Parts: sequence; C-alpha cells; structure tokens
Amino acid sequence: FLMKHFYNVHTSTTADRELMNAKNLLSKDLTLEKEDAPQILIYHTHSQETFSDYPENPEATITGVGAYLSELLEGKGYSVIHDDGVYDYRDGKLDRSRAYTYALEGIQGILQKYPSIEVVLDLHRDGVAEGTRLVTEINGKPTAKIMFFNGTSQTPDGPIEYLPNPNREANLAFSFQMQLKAAGMYPGFTRKIYLKGLRYNQHVRARSALIEVGAQTNTYEEARNAMEPLAHILDQVLRGS
Repeated sequence: FLMKHFYNVHTSTTADRELMNAKNLLSKDLTLEKEDAPQILIYHTHSQETFSDYPENPEATITGVGAYLSELLEGKGYSVIHDDGVYDYRDGKLDRSRAYTYALEGIQGILQKYPSIEVVLDLHRDGVAEGTRLVTEINGKPTAKIMFFNGTSQTPDGPIEYLPNPNREANLAFSFQMQLKAAGMYPGFTRKIYLKGLRYNQHVRARSALIEVGAQTNTYEEARNAMEPLAHILDQVLRGS
C-alpha cells in the first residue's frame, strides 16, 4: 500500500519492506525547538534552473523561489540561511555532473560555521515533457506541484559502500511525514515521492530533503506560490502538530 500510493522507484534502486515501514517512518521524532541561531539551510545544487517566463523575468529562477521560502520560514520564527552559491556552472559552462560534489563542499563549510543547523533543503526545478503542466490551485492561486526526492544509497544489488548515509531512515521519515501532511491539508499539491539510487548529499543532516518545485513548464508565480503551502507543511512537521 505504501509503495503503491506514496512512492515512485527508479530502476537504479530498490526499497524493501524493512526500509519502507510506515510505522517506523511516522514514529521518527523530527520536531525542532526554535532558537535564535540558524536552524534551516536552503541551497540549490542546480542554481541555474529557471522557469517558463525566464529570461523576461530575471527573478524566475529556483534561487528566487528559495529566497521566498526563506522569507516565509523566517516569518514563522525560524532562523534561516539561504545559500545562493552556484554549484552547477564552472569555467563559463553548465556542469551538472559534478554539481553535487561542489555543493557538498559549499554546504559543509556552512554547516561547520553554523553547527546549529538541523534542517537542510536542496530546492530544484524538475524537467518534464513540454506538454506536461504540474499545476494545481491552492487558496485560489495557481500553484506548482512539488515532489520530495530521496536518495537511497543502494542499487538493486545492495548498498553503495562509497556513499554511506547514516541518516537515510530519518531522511525517508522526513519526506514521508511532509508528504502525509500535504495529503491531508493540500490534496493534489505533491507528486509521489521519488526514490533513486545515489545519495544526493542527504547524509549531512537527519532532516535533509531534496524538493523538486514544478518544472520548466511552470511560471515563476506558480513556483513561488508553492512555497506558501510548503512552508506550512514543513512548520507542521517541525512543530509536531
């Protein structure tokens, strides 16, 4: 039931019953006591991802969406760092192949400087067929659908030894608890959680999440609007509401 209704599994990985146990995922305590020191980091492994109204609207980037999410979370009382560092553009050209390596170097520096950070969000924009529109309506606004994405650090043959993730179960619990909140409060807002075989730097914290916000066919307004329900869902999980 869990796999059929909540997940899509890429052929690069596998997920067994022991790992994908709803009771375990829901029992994980991911609540956070608010404090003045930075607690949430938002960054973008693929900072060059843009929306359909770019370049006419120069703000229509995933980095612009991250800035708005930071603003919303700060309005809820969290101390947030928004890293707008560029990790997928090197020497004058786009380089997605090493972006996760560069991003890890960048965020590790931030986490060392601010060890109080307990939530790490990597915001992306998906790429889909040109005829696909990932949009719904929330509170009367056209809103891009979002998708939580988990790396499992394993192939169908077993664990990827050079990509250990001691936080894997907590990462899975974090996305599942947010997915469940979304289903209850904003039906149709989220796509199924996507599982893929690598690690995607989710090992850095227990509350790490990779989030795809809409796709290249969405407008910046739709993507920006999606940050309002996302901030609400995240706050609910962190408060244990």
